[in-house]
This record gives sequence, structure tokens and C-alpha cells, in this order.
Amino acid sequence: CSNLDSLLLDCLMKNKKYDYIICGGGASGLLLVSRICMDPYFKNKSILLIERESKTTNDRTWCFWEDNEGDLEEIIHKKWNHAHFAAEGFEMDFPLKPFQYKMIRSLDFYHLIKEKLKSCAQLEQTQENIVEIDHQVNSVKTAKNQYEADLIFSSIYDPSLLYNQSKYPVLQQHFVGQVIETNAPCFDPDKIEFMNFDIPQKGNTRFMYLLPFSPTKALVEYTLFSKDLLEKEEYIAEIETFLSEIPTQGYKILEQEEGQIPMTCYRFDLNNTERLLHIGTAGGWTKPSTGFTFQRINEKTKELIQHLKQNKPLDQFGKRNRFWFYDLLFLDVLANNNAEGADLFKRMFKNNTTQTIFKFLDEKSNHWEELKIMRSFKVIQFIKALAKRLF
Repeated sequence: CSNLDSLLLDCLMKNKKYDYIICGGGASGLLLVSRICMDPYFKNKSILLIERESKTTNDRTWCFWEDNEGDLEEIIHKKWNHAHFAAEGFEMDFPLKPFQYKMIRSLDFYHLIKEKLKSCAQLEQTQENIVEIDHQVNSVKTAKNQYEADLIFSSIYDPSLLYNQSKYPVLQQHFVGQVIETNAPCFDPDKIEFMNFDIPQKGNTRFMYLLPFSPTKALVEYTLFSKDLLEKEEYIAEIETFLSEIPTQGYKILEQEEGQIPMTCYRFDLNNTERLLHIGTAGGWTKPSTGFTFQRINEKTKELIQHLKQNKPLDQFGKRNRFWFYDLLFLDVLANNNAEGADLFKRMFKNNTTQTIFKFLDEKSNHWEELKIMRSFKVIQFIKALAKRLF
């Protein structure tokens, strides 16, 4: 009887066919669908966007650096032109020029994309929970319906893929952040605390991150690059200790957020097929060595549009480059000795211009600039990591 019930349920499900199905309406899914809809090349394509949540709250913030006016400038919540870096025995203030550090609130992003999509006649949207993506027949099954497509793009992240393998190390960038308002003006609203490692490391890579919105209001985050999460109380206690060294004259907490981002060079791309592409974090679009994701999603969705116009198989998109290998060695070193993170970043900032560093992290540096970055570190650490990878 149970088999018969299942068969009847399958028969009752919709089985509509689309050109493109996009699974997940986060940053990568929404940027991709909006770029498809806004491009006349795709005007005859039918598109389905499946997202389980309504996306009506500010569930996260995204930050990135940019050296010009970007295509999302209208929703930039705050920009900064200066930054501070600190580690034990070393600190520096530096201008970000030619870059600016920018912040976008997710709610502003959701509103912007939703407004753009209102004019997209070929788009259908549904709020459902995805149960299965079958790459054999290129179908998506939800709790209520079943859909088919010529091409499927999925941002659904499956952490078990990372933890069921041992070839590539997996660290987490995990944090708790608080938006606070102080009783006394104590922040420079044009200068961020980019990374402050001058705090107890406790055998891990730990730093404070601070984004000031005004002289009395800021987002303060306690962040780790490590394998294991902490109890929530420990993050909060470290924020309190850090703020006790700042002349706030007392403060109140306005908002609190927490999160974790996988840092790994795991080959997400090997899960793609000719007609199924994983995007966003699920596609390995997060920068492995830093956890920055949003601007990489922004650029990769643009590249993906050009790829689609050339009618190339999806598993040919986004091949590895030398920066993937740099990140792999960096994570090998950091995973084997997690307490070395502060020293690695200290050496990089101490021996290179910030412009060179940001170009390197953006994967836009040349070979000479990359050599200068590499010479900043303890070479023996990376030689050992390289030897293990090669042999």
C-alpha cells in the first residue's frame, strides 16, 4: 500500500519542464536569475526559481573591497577608506586607496533583486523545500512537486561532502558579531578594524573585526579560522574583553549575529555535470583562504552568463587556476598548525603593500607580486606542504 501511495503521489505532482531551474534564492541564486532575466539573449528562456524562505529579514551582511563604482552601488550601506591591522608586536593604519571597503545588508539586496524580477515575464518563483535533485534526468523534486529542466543551477550546500573526505583540509570561519551603540564617541567612522590578531590566540587563528557606522555605533565580530566551533558564551566573552579596552563609557547591544563559512579547497566542481552546476558556497565560490564570498559570486555569475551564451557544458565552467593551489598550500599549513595564522597574516601585511595584498586576494596579481607575497612567509612551511601534496 505504501508503494501505491507513493506512486499516486508522484502522479499528482506537477512535472513541468523549464529551460533553467535555479535552486536557492540566496546571493548566488538571485544574482544569477537577475542577470539572466535582464539580458535580452535569454528572453525566450523559461526559468524557475525555487527558494524555501521568504527572504524578508536582514539575515546577513556582506562585505568586500572594490576599486571603482560597482553595479550594486545603489544598495551599499556603508563605505570605508581606511583600515587598521594588528598582531603581536606589529600594527599599521593604511589607506585602502584605490579600493574602498563596502558593506551590503542582505535585506536591501533582496528588495533590489525582487524589484528587478517583477518585470521578468519568463520567470516563475515558488517557495518550496527541495527534497532531491536528480542529475540523471535533470529534475528537482520538492515536497509537493517535481520539475524538469534543460539546465539546473543549485546553491544548496551539502556539508557532508566535505566531512566524508580527507584529501582536503576543512576549516571554518566562524564568528559572533554584535552591533553596539556606545555612550561616548570612540570610533573613527571611516576606518575599519580589518584584522586584529593582538588578542589571545589560544592555539587557534583568532581575530577581532570591527566596522564603525558612526563615532558611537559599530559592528564588532570575534572570528576564528579553525576546525571546531566554540560555545556561544566564549565568543561573547571575548567581545566584552575587547570592548573593555575601548573608552566606550558603556554600551548597549542593538543586534547580534553569528555564522560559519567553510574554508576548503575541496573539489566542489567534480559534482557538476554537463547540465547541473553548483553555485555559490555549494560550488566552491568562497575564497578558501579568507572566506570572502559575495564579490566572487558577483563576478562568477557574470562569467557564467558568458559561458551560457557559448552553449558550453556546465562542467566546463570555472576551472581551477594557480590561486586555488596557493589557497590549498595555505590551508594545509593552517590546518596542520592552526596557531600560525596570526603570524602568516602579520608577515603578509608587514612585507607587502596593501594594494599588492588585495590584488593577490582578488586573484588579479601577477607572478612577480605573487612571488613577493610568498617570500613573506616561512618558506620551509610551504615547502613541506608542497612536498606532501606532490609525493
